[in-house]
Amino acid sequence: METGDGVPVSSRVSAKIQQLVNTLKRPKRPPLREFFVDDFEELLEVQQPDPNQPKPEGAQMLAMRGEPLGVVTNWPPSLEAALQRWGTISPKAPCLTTMDTNGKPLYILTYGKLWTRSMKVAYNILHKLGTKQEPMVRPGDRVALVFPNNDPAAFMVAFYGCLLAEVVPVPIEVPLTRKDAGSQQIGFLLGSCGVTVALTSDACHKGLPKSPTGEIPQFKGWPKLLWFVTESKHLSKPPRDWFPHIKDANNDTAYIEYKTCKDGSVLGVTVTRIALLTHCQALTQACGYTEAETIVNVLDFKKDVGLWHGILTSVMNMMHVISIPYSLMKVNPLSWIQKVCQYKAKVACVKSRDMHWALVAHRDQRDINLSSLRMLIVADGANPWSISSCDAFLNVFQSKGLRQEVICPCASSPEALTVAIRRPTDDSNQPPGRGVLSMQGLTHGVIRVDSEEKLSVLTVQDVGTVMPGAIMCSVKPDGIPQLCRTDEIGELCVCALATGTSYYGLSGMTKNTFEVFPMTSSGAPISEYPFIRTGLLGFVGPAGLVFVVGKMDGLMVVSGRRHNADDIVATALAVEPMKFVYRGRIAVFSVNVLHDERIVIVAEQRPDSTEEDSFQWMSRVLQAIDSIHQVGVYCLALVPANTLPKTPLGGIHLSETKQLFLEGSLHPCNVLMCPHTCVTNLPKPRQKQPEIGPASVMVGNLVSGKRIAQASGRDLGQLEDNDQARKFLFLSEVLQWRAQTTPDHVLYTLLNSRGTIANSLTCSQLHKRAEKIAVMLMERGHLQDGDHVALVYPPGIDLIAAFYGCLYAGCVPITVRPPHPQNIATTLPTVKMIVEVSRSACLMTTQLICKLLRSREAAAAVDIRTWPPILDTDDLPKKRPSQIYKPSDPETLAYLDFSVSTTGMLAGVKMSHAATSAFCRSIKLQCELYPSREVAICLDPYCGLGFVLWCLCSVYSGHQSILIPPSELEINPALWLLAVSQYKVRDTFCSYSVMELCTKGLGLQTESLKARGLDLSRVRTCVVVAEERPRISLTQSFSKLFKDLGLHPRAVSTSFGCRVNLAICLQGTSGPDPTTVYVDMRALRHDRVRLVERGSPHSLPLMESGKILPGVRIIIANPETKGPLGDSHLGEIWVHSAHNASGYFTIYGDESLQSDHFSSRLSFGDTQTVWARTGYLGFLRRTELTDANGERHDALYVVGALDEAMELRGMRYHPIDIETSVIRAHKSVTECAVFTWTNLLVVVVELDGSEQEALDLVPLVTNVILEEHYLIVGVVVVVDIGVIPINSRGEKQRMHLRDGFLADQLDPIYVAYNM
Repeated sequence: METGDGVPVSSRVSAKIQQLVNTLKRPKRPPLREFFVDDFEELLEVQQPDPNQPKPEGAQMLAMRGEPLGVVTNWPPSLEAALQRWGTISPKAPCLTTMDTNGKPLYILTYGKLWTRSMKVAYNILHKLGTKQEPMVRPGDRVALVFPNNDPAAFMVAFYGCLLAEVVPVPIEVPLTRKDAGSQQIGFLLGSCGVTVALTSDACHKGLPKSPTGEIPQFKGWPKLLWFVTESKHLSKPPRDWFPHIKDANNDTAYIEYKTCKDGSVLGVTVTRIALLTHCQALTQACGYTEAETIVNVLDFKKDVGLWHGILTSVMNMMHVISIPYSLMKVNPLSWIQKVCQYKAKVACVKSRDMHWALVAHRDQRDINLSSLRMLIVADGANPWSISSCDAFLNVFQSKGLRQEVICPCASSPEALTVAIRRPTDDSNQPPGRGVLSMQGLTHGVIRVDSEEKLSVLTVQDVGTVMPGAIMCSVKPDGIPQLCRTDEIGELCVCALATGTSYYGLSGMTKNTFEVFPMTSSGAPISEYPFIRTGLLGFVGPAGLVFVVGKMDGLMVVSGRRHNADDIVATALAVEPMKFVYRGRIAVFSVNVLHDERIVIVAEQRPDSTEEDSFQWMSRVLQAIDSIHQVGVYCLALVPANTLPKTPLGGIHLSETKQLFLEGSLHPCNVLMCPHTCVTNLPKPRQKQPEIGPASVMVGNLVSGKRIAQASGRDLGQLEDNDQARKFLFLSEVLQWRAQTTPDHVLYTLLNSRGTIANSLTCSQLHKRAEKIAVMLMERGHLQDGDHVALVYPPGIDLIAAFYGCLYAGCVPITVRPPHPQNIATTLPTVKMIVEVSRSACLMTTQLICKLLRSREAAAAVDIRTWPPILDTDDLPKKRPSQIYKPSDPETLAYLDFSVSTTGMLAGVKMSHAATSAFCRSIKLQCELYPSREVAICLDPYCGLGFVLWCLCSVYSGHQSILIPPSELEINPALWLLAVSQYKVRDTFCSYSVMELCTKGLGLQTESLKARGLDLSRVRTCVVVAEERPRISLTQSFSKLFKDLGLHPRAVSTSFGCRVNLAICLQGTSGPDPTTVYVDMRALRHDRVRLVERGSPHSLPLMESGKILPGVRIIIANPETKGPLGDSHLGEIWVHSAHNASGYFTIYGDESLQSDHFSSRLSFGDTQTVWARTGYLGFLRRTELTDANGERHDALYVVGALDEAMELRGMRYHPIDIETSVIRAHKSVTECAVFTWTNLLVVVVELDGSEQEALDLVPLVTNVILEEHYLIVGVVVVVDIGVIPINSRGEKQRMHLRDGFLADQLDPIYVAYNM
């Protein structure tokens, strides 16, 4: 409450100065410690660096230069010039052979055909799109290349056609469906590049999804494209005199290669024509390519190593490429090896997985001979697990002529193109470079050589030396690009002509990546030329060998230590890979939860694996990663085979997988979460502080410098109104008086589900029925005055008549909800318990329920022989009683009010005649009720304020009550609101369950209701009768929904009551509107109130619970010390009022509890007044508004029940706060309840969706509770809709749920025990 509270300001002071004054008044830092213990600042633990962690000790590294790029005299001046040369000199030379899915050669593209067809494509792009005056494509424009992976020939023709036409090709994947993984992001790239034309092949064009009219629809996120088929037969022949303009390579953009980032966004890397040519030259020199060599390519020819070797460098050197499509590899993983033998290929370009699958498929084939290979390029040689594929492959195929020195791993990146490649040598004595590095060192970014015997090491192979004509260094991965030391891991940076130049259209990101100036420790740049960040982490080892240990994209920093996603994949795969994980498909990524990265592993499991297999595998993986990487896995999820989103070549689409995980649509079949082991940065558990420091001394009516939190409604005694009922002490007398003075005035009207009147009662009808019931009690029941009678009636008029019949006979009525005929087994025992606990001498009910209580189903549920006498009031005596009982003393018992609390306790309270009359009078004054008024009531009439409004108020105030049983709304949800509209009611009362039913059931019907004439504009007050914190989101959605039907948002409010006082607050008609404040949820856990602005983090809206009723006084006290608290301090709400209940009614007569709850006194201050303790935490706050009597208005905010609150980590949590977070976490969570079980937090969620969504909820629930409440969930239980028990007031019965959980009766869809 650090605002300038209560300072009168003269209106002349300008608002600006006032603002300044207020900021000055706000305390800059917390007051001195010894005066005020302020402990709600929960600080998350920050990981302190380990003093023993390894630090780099080497000297500063030197930049490494590659050998000079030797300019050969006959190297062509540009790639188009090379194509022209070979296309005219050796037109018959084979350029590219494509394969069908059986591995048979499908087509041979010669250099002559490539040249003529590319020319044709170039001519058509420039001259046949658009009009002569307005061509669609001009030189320098970007066009998309959309070709399938089995048609490299068409791609190659289109690519060279673009180069000849001087337009910029942007090769992308074929969009298979409109919702392809990552396809939307590719669309954004095309849009940002200004692409309007897409080149494609005939077959691909036919395969694209079409609309009914045959149009190709616009893919999600894509620009509008013209699709242009590049097959020769569709193109016009260029005229004889047309010839493409072939220039020397320059700085114009040659092509754009797309790159998918860690977050799934797609960038375009531009490569200039000179960079393209220089890169081909550098590769030719490094790989020793010669004319007419044969090369087998398994890689994607549209990008990266596959494009550079199989489409570009091959043409420069007139080589012959044998292209193996992915579809063939899927059928026959050995196909590439067979083609190497068949064509005696000199070079093959593969990835480690192609080697791995060849090994798996290899069954000692006789005719394999790999001696022709002089170079096996391993495109992902930079990946830490490629070394094991290389070793295993060599091991098996060495006997088939494969030489060790042939294996050439390379490292590349979209930005820097080829970063390093191992050179082929003829010298078999020179073993390749290896490094065995300590995993522990790597997590701190330090190189420490270790021995292979240990488990926690990473063995890496070199990826050769720096490219010809390039310079390489490594810089610190974050912060300014400072050179690393020699024993430090950094990001490799390259300075060369042969690299990308920018991210298309993104100058800021380009600067950070393509224009880096590495510095020495003294801050001087090492070169005047910019370097490019490769995105690879590694170091330059001895003899200039380059080692890569991971990618920047795969870097996860968990509590200050660096881990690489690929290493973790490798470890997980090492745990019995073939037996369990389907095709080795594992995704590893990190998610941010509670200010740190958390590791998530998602794996596809084999279709035949059992539950037992998966849990064994999961626990082994956890142990392996813990022992090798010393890091905890936050979540391990298994999904069915083939369900993770794929990249076009069958890999896992990582960012899509992460997206699915975070939005809860991954649908795992097994989940294991380990937040207890991973999350180490939770705030320290709270230590309770002694409450009273020297500053919280009481002075007058101030506590610790704040006004004492006390408030009261208007004074009942001083209010003079013409209340005729006041002169009677007893409600029974009021009814007799009304029956004489206004016999035909209708008091009650009961509606049925059709909205028609089922029954009504006038004053005299009620009086006469009550008399007959009194006779029946005395004559047939032989009851004495003071005997207890249980009234078991459905909501209606019989109940009211029976109640007054009891008063006339001098008996004490107890209203009991009848058993549910479809659910006797669970509802009847509660009836029996209330009847027994209340010591009822007799039970009154209708004929129908009478039969039900004695039925066979009832006998199965309870012992029906022990029922007290049952009287059936459908058959009443005709005579009147000789006299109507009049109590001797207003303090005697009028009725008992029994209710089951949300914690499952049955508590009955005693209401005296005096309290009952005072209660009715208080409500009459607050709601301004008179005989001319009509009030609609849609509540259960069995306890609390609901019963008082249904049975008592009309008799006292004389207004007509329109009674709507809530059960009828299940048949007709619009019943209540239609009645309110039809009877032009100004005041109505309902429960939260009724409001929820209307909000959910009528959400889509507001238009049709409006058409039926539903009009809520006359409603002045719509009060939710409740015994809990106001459900602000429900009341707001209700108000918003029915605003169109005339409901004024100010009309909706809530009331508050509890066991010791059935109604403390009720909005009523006069007085200011209910206010809402926002409090800091973290402070609340520490029992403090700290007001914050709306929308600030951790803010919680609290709505005032209505106005304090006349005759009610409230004070806020500390529940432990019983001392009074200051304004805006959180404490227990204590109440003093004429309508307090006079005590519990129990068999046990627990006196200490009785006196503590009903007659407590403050420990200091006003120690005379006797208060009742409500058991609810809340606070009072003096507002700027004025009450009806001109005083400043005190608002009461209820936070929650003390016995519902959970003590966790020394803090007090209210279940509803955690539940609200959980319900927001996923669209399929309809309801949630939480409770504690042996210090563990158990979360039960109801799932509205298919069962495969059940496991999606486990990580989301765990995340949201960690983020918002700093708690670790112990158990997540996913159940069907309707499992969480809810009482008639719409409150969750969490203790019943807990008992059901412990007794294993919930029949859950899934139970997750977090480790």
